[in-house]
Amino acid sequence: MDLSTTYLGLSLAHPFMPGASPLVDDLDTVRRLEDAGASAIVMRSIFEEQVSLAHARTLHDLEAHTDSYAEATSFFPKPSEYRLAPDAYLEQLRRIRAAVSVPVIASLNGVTPTGWLEYAKLIEQAGAHALELNVYHVATDPEEPGTLVEKRTLDILASVRASVTIPIAVKLSPFYSSLSSFAAELESSGAAGLVVFNRFYQPDIDIEHLEVAHDLHLSDSSELLLRLRWLAILSAKRKLDLAVSGGVHTPTDAVKALMAGATTVQMVSALLRHGPNYLKVVLDGVRHWLVEHEYESLAQLRGSMNLARSPNPAAFERGNYMKLLQSWRA
Repeated sequence: MDLSTTYLGLSLAHPFMPGASPLVDDLDTVRRLEDAGASAIVMRSIFEEQVSLAHARTLHDLEAHTDSYAEATSFFPKPSEYRLAPDAYLEQLRRIRAAVSVPVIASLNGVTPTGWLEYAKLIEQAGAHALELNVYHVATDPEEPGTLVEKRTLDILASVRASVTIPIAVKLSPFYSSLSSFAAELESSGAAGLVVFNRFYQPDIDIEHLEVAHDLHLSDSSELLLRLRWLAILSAKRKLDLAVSGGVHTPTDAVKALMAGATTVQMVSALLRHGPNYLKVVLDGVRHWLVEHEYESLAQLRGSMNLARSPNPAAFERGNYMKLLQSWRA
């Protein structure tokens, strides 16, 4: 069974890989992931705030305001709380490159097109085969129109695209007014792929201590549904590679994502729950399903249920919405 694919210009044995997460902070776990069959290794994100804090002047400016606004520096982790500092991140990237034979994809997370993006050059020099831009931003300013929110991401992409030669994927949230149009702009601006989607971790409220509570909840298969919709739409309209991230926990989930048009499948929560070897369980499950259903290759499956090829394209659009609402019976 031919499961090979190409993602961000990289030839991969199959689509399955760990997504950006703490999984690859430990070199032994990285080796276990490769032994389980990971076709590539995606590193966790290094944050804009980390890179900025590495500059002494920025740190001085933050500390200068500590007395005037006691909480000014408390919203972000302290430098010692980050798992990998900027220099350590680059060293870990070099160590992973030396330890595995599969491609290594680094990740940058930020929201402003400023000097911290120069760090992308260092990532390329350290040996990354590709770079994932994780643009995590919650638009709360009522004075900022949606076009400026999108422009911020496009400016970040343009800045990085001008400074590195390695392929770039942009990891998006689903919260854009016209995601299809935005995807076209990203493609025109040099993105080689999109990762669908970033998980916005939702804050809770501690009603006894009157504090915002932050609890990390791993995903489950229900989160895949939103991604299936947009994979089906985007894969029918764009030539961009599409990685699915979030909601793939079983071989069945993976088959659905590939049918909808995913180029690759990134797994995190399932691997955190079950360990690195679970990647092989899903990979073998998909291979078995393809053989059982008489597919000759992964290429035959991919996109077979997207908006262009689905026997019922309205199921991804307004028709399904109306039909479901009318189907409820008490």
